[in-house]
Amino acid sequence: MSRVRTQMAGAVGSVLEWYDFAVFGFLAPFMGPLFFPDSDPVVALIQTYGVFAAGYLMRPLGGVIFGYIADRLGRPRALRWSILMMAGPTVLVGLLPTYESIGVMAAALLILLRLVQGVSVGGELVTSITFLVEGAPHHRRGLHGSWALFGAVGGILLGSGVVAVTEAVVSSQAMAEDGWRIPFLLSVVIFVFGRWLRRALADEPIAVGRKQETPLRQVLTRHPIDVLHLMTCMLLFCGGFYTLFVWMPTYQSKVIPNPIDHAIDLNTLSMLVLVLLLPVGGLMGDRFGFRRMMLWGIGITGVGVYPLFLWIDTGSFLGALVSGLIFALAISWVQGPMPAMLAHTFPRDIRNTGVGIAYNLAMGLFGGTAPMVCTWLIDATGDIAAPAYYLLALAVISAVALITFRPGRGADQTGEGVAGSAP
Repeated sequence: MSRVRTQMAGAVGSVLEWYDFAVFGFLAPFMGPLFFPDSDPVVALIQTYGVFAAGYLMRPLGGVIFGYIADRLGRPRALRWSILMMAGPTVLVGLLPTYESIGVMAAALLILLRLVQGVSVGGELVTSITFLVEGAPHHRRGLHGSWALFGAVGGILLGSGVVAVTEAVVSSQAMAEDGWRIPFLLSVVIFVFGRWLRRALADEPIAVGRKQETPLRQVLTRHPIDVLHLMTCMLLFCGGFYTLFVWMPTYQSKVIPNPIDHAIDLNTLSMLVLVLLLPVGGLMGDRFGFRRMMLWGIGITGVGVYPLFLWIDTGSFLGALVSGLIFALAISWVQGPMPAMLAHTFPRDIRNTGVGIAYNLAMGLFGGTAPMVCTWLIDATGDIAAPAYYLLALAVISAVALITFRPGRGADQTGEGVAGSAP
């Protein structure tokens, strides 16, 4: 199997995962009244976003389940199962009957499908990262690992683009009736392509020997401090992305006194720059050291976040444009090299489980909650730039944790060289 096809096979699941993320988020206003009919449309929308958030609750469980599969049965097998478990519910969402047809069962089925997706998503990205980095040449592990996040951000852009095209060619009435189903059903194209790529992956030999402790037990009993330390390293990795690229359009169009026109378009441009810079960030990590590159990205974010927020708060289109591009550069230096460090933090036989627990807990606690925390800070302080303080705090904590971080006991020597590279 060619190296290019192997890289695509590793990253394609992340495309599907975040494609669904974007599609569900953008289509929530259409789906809310259909699955949660309420006299108050805001209540229906909140309920729909609640279903969206429910998937996050299952991610840690998914990390444990697919961590076991990947650590005991092999990365390729976990990748094939995860994409099937993720694509099936996504397509079924597009086929679900609404409340009008089957009553409350429609909402129950939607919640069930989101929970199943959450389990799959909890293992997909981490398995993709370990698969790509472990199979990469030693001097290109940063570049190869970055393709997993390239697929994730690319999936968001693809999802938002498909929704935008669908809304452009389908009338508003048709979108409210059945047009919203189209983007979900189109995910089958990504699945068929991804399944074809992953079917060619050779299974890893399954070790036969004395009975071992489960990967979960080994992680929790021998590496709990490593899990907590790794989570701390990832605070800005998680919170920064959700604040600066998921919540930012709402901030620019709904929160600041002088709303910025075309906030969504500006954010799309920033994310496009981010996705293009992620492999560059990974490659620079190969050249200058992963920890050094991440510290540079964290430093730029910490130093620049408050003045850039103040510039955005003026309602300046130029300020929003320049700030978005600077944030894209800084976060690419944090996220691009991060997979290579993650993939060599734990010994290989428990790597997926250890990283899966740390990643999913950090993402759930500091990624998914970032928009809510930022909104609360503005309300509590009366300062619309208050989210900058939050990101500054995450940057300082992440930098200290990254400087003091060392691989867990028993990590392979190659892993120690990667994760422990000097700043």
